[in-house]
Amino acid sequence: MEKGFFAISLLLLTCAQSIRSEERLLVNMTLVKNAAVQGAVCLDGSLPAYHLHPGFGSGAHNWLLQFEGGGWCNDVASCLERAKTRRGSTRFMNKWEVFSGILSNNMSLNPDFYNWNRVKLRYCDGASFAGDGKFDNGTNSLYFRGQRIWKAIILDLLSRGLNQADKALLSGCSAGGLATFLHCDNFTQFLPKTASVKCLSDGGFFLDAKDISLNHTIRSFFENLVVLQGVEKNLDRNCTSSRYYPNLCFFPQYALTYITTPFFILNSAYDVYQFHHILVPPSADLRGHWNRCKLNPSSCTPSQITILQGFRYEMLEALKFFFEYSREGGLFINSCFSHCQSESQDTWLAADSPRVHNKTISEAVGDWYFERNVTKEIDCPYPCDTTCHNIIPQVSAPTQLGISDTYAVPEHGGRRTDGWLL
Repeated sequence: MEKGFFAISLLLLTCAQSIRSEERLLVNMTLVKNAAVQGAVCLDGSLPAYHLHPGFGSGAHNWLLQFEGGGWCNDVASCLERAKTRRGSTRFMNKWEVFSGILSNNMSLNPDFYNWNRVKLRYCDGASFAGDGKFDNGTNSLYFRGQRIWKAIILDLLSRGLNQADKALLSGCSAGGLATFLHCDNFTQFLPKTASVKCLSDGGFFLDAKDISLNHTIRSFFENLVVLQGVEKNLDRNCTSSRYYPNLCFFPQYALTYITTPFFILNSAYDVYQFHHILVPPSADLRGHWNRCKLNPSSCTPSQITILQGFRYEMLEALKFFFEYSREGGLFINSCFSHCQSESQDTWLAADSPRVHNKTISEAVGDWYFERNVTKEIDCPYPCDTTCHNIIPQVSAPTQLGISDTYAVPEHGGRRTDGWLL
């Protein structure tokens, strides 16, 4: 197992080029002042935080909450390192966040949610807002309090108008997208019974898949995380009491069966995070046979493409029951080499945004939420989709959180889309 490997940060650093810098919406951080008395603190003991941009007009009583992503930590060493960064402490976070894509307040760029109350929940616990424990060896302390952070932020937002919500959407990217699976039904319990409440996961459908060496790398990682951070007691009880091993309920494909709230899954069938760290982690490719393929999908050998198509098939098989039997669910599974597509304007809604059956992600999510159309879009296999913004990695030096890959250059009309850090 690779210690701390999956503690890799995934963050949108800049807006897409389609938005000029002077048009960017910057939103200030709000610390949850009374969180400490609830034991709701980040890994290092600092206060949790969120960014809120108030709704207006017809959206004044509607709420969109977006979990921030950023990997995980599953052992004491990696969590101690994480606690010294913005992924484990609000002390190191930017105090202003750019709101774009699904968080934009521009009607032409985000027509369905632009005037809602939009909130970004900052991520500082390393377990998708789901842990409840503490480590203390007399020298160092770590607070695994993601579940308490989630509750403390919700209680704070209820006092700011969330308790009067007419419509609400809980969403998240990457590790935040996984958090949406874990907290979706709980979210509905805080809101008025008359509210229309739904959930969206972007890039969070992490598969319980073997790597190319037939090892359960990601399963072992998540099992250690669940034990270390005290996550099991916060997982869905119907799932943990089922035929699955309780720790497996951290995986979305097992938790999804028990979610009763309407749910939308936005994911790439060739998600680059899963490709690089679940299907082909460094431990499974010690001689670097996959390096060229990881740098550019068009450089993959026929046998590597066959393996990637097999991974796509495995994802679609895991979603088959949901696709066929969920009457209120939605899907947008495209064939792009990307990870997280809702917070970037480039991929959310722009003139050349990715499309499946000529529908953008923004249109698909809006049609599903407002029940304008049944939205279950599944793309054809790579390389048929010419609308993709394939985010190609540029490997940089190792960091204290693991290997840091900057996703920068898309195979899309020769353009460059800066802004992804893995």
